[in-house]
Amino acid sequence: MPKYTYRARTPTGKIVTETVEAVSPREVVDKLRNLKYAVIEVKEFKESTIKSFLNKLPIFKKKVKFSDLVIFSRQLATLVSSGVPLVQGLSILEDQFESPSFKDVIKSIRTDIESGVSISDAMKKHPYAFSDLYIGMVHAGEVGGILDQVLDRLSLYLEATQELKSKIKSAMMYPIIVSVVAVGAAIVMLTVVVPRFAALFAEMGAKLPAPTQMLVNLSAFIKKWILLFVLIGAAIVIVFRRLYKTNVKFALKVDTFLLNAPIFGDVIKKTAIAKFTRTLATLVRSGVPILQAMETVAKTAGNKLIEKTILEARESIREGERIAEPLKKSGVFPPMVVQMIAVGEETGALDTMLTKIADFYDSEVSAAIEGLTGMIEPLIIVFLAVVVGGMVVAMYLPMFEITSKISG
Repeated sequence: MPKYTYRARTPTGKIVTETVEAVSPREVVDKLRNLKYAVIEVKEFKESTIKSFLNKLPIFKKKVKFSDLVIFSRQLATLVSSGVPLVQGLSILEDQFESPSFKDVIKSIRTDIESGVSISDAMKKHPYAFSDLYIGMVHAGEVGGILDQVLDRLSLYLEATQELKSKIKSAMMYPIIVSVVAVGAAIVMLTVVVPRFAALFAEMGAKLPAPTQMLVNLSAFIKKWILLFVLIGAAIVIVFRRLYKTNVKFALKVDTFLLNAPIFGDVIKKTAIAKFTRTLATLVRSGVPILQAMETVAKTAGNKLIEKTILEARESIREGERIAEPLKKSGVFPPMVVQMIAVGEETGALDTMLTKIADFYDSEVSAAIEGLTGMIEPLIIVFLAVVVGGMVVAMYLPMFEITSKISG
């Protein structure tokens, strides 16, 4: 559909310039007049071919920050529940956000709603801002006439998700920083410090002890081939990501390995279960049909094995089974989770039970991460002491021998 740029004066006297999609300029004029806008100019919007092509590439898509989405959802829920018209609410929020990309998204949604498009259909045009889960819940709220309630539940869900992410990030920050420092220190030692000592020893004609000679040889090897190593590493990462995105069997094997991996596998599984149960609880409570809810949850699982299990459970539910039975057969979900879901189904309080499971596993994830970081930190410090300390000792060994010869 072609785009048109218009300039018009609002009923309050404000001059606005926006770009909208329409069949013809006449349609744009009619829509503006319905809004009681005084039309100043309407002309066809022409985007350069290169810019249009680049904007379609995923790498050039401006993603919306998750924190902005959380704030937007909470504020929109508050405005709608307070009786503020949706278009007016979006107009208010548009002026509050600093992110240009998010402001453009809100403006586009507001313009589409003014043109008669539903809010869920307007959000579908911005997949880099709104997930299938988000759009599905908003659509359910529109159909059921409870958009304010759904937006409130969606806000709670996003806030809980953000809190879990923040806990994981804050807990892992220190080990990551120490690891980067350790690796950086080792690289600097091998590529800068060791070569200078090696040149000094060569000038003195000193015979190097075995540890020192090994370190000098390793330094020369790394300096010579470091660029090749970097290129090979980058190529491996690119190929791995490509295979993971395009090859379902490969992605399934990787995610299965991650879930069963020692130490980290437990944290990954608990995080996946917490996400699954909280997402499903939010969808069920918002009135989304169970089959649609399971499909949406599968897409947002973040793990191919979990996704496969949920989709298989969805097919079983379609054939008349309950949710708990196929989840139990999969062997992926712990017995406690399956039992609590079964109780929730029998008592008609599935959403409540799923929320309790999610809260429990959120705390389990926090405890597991704290334990993991408590174990990783001393290991990193030991690594730093052994590697860097070993290099320092190896560099000074010839000095000790030279000093002993001179004093002798």
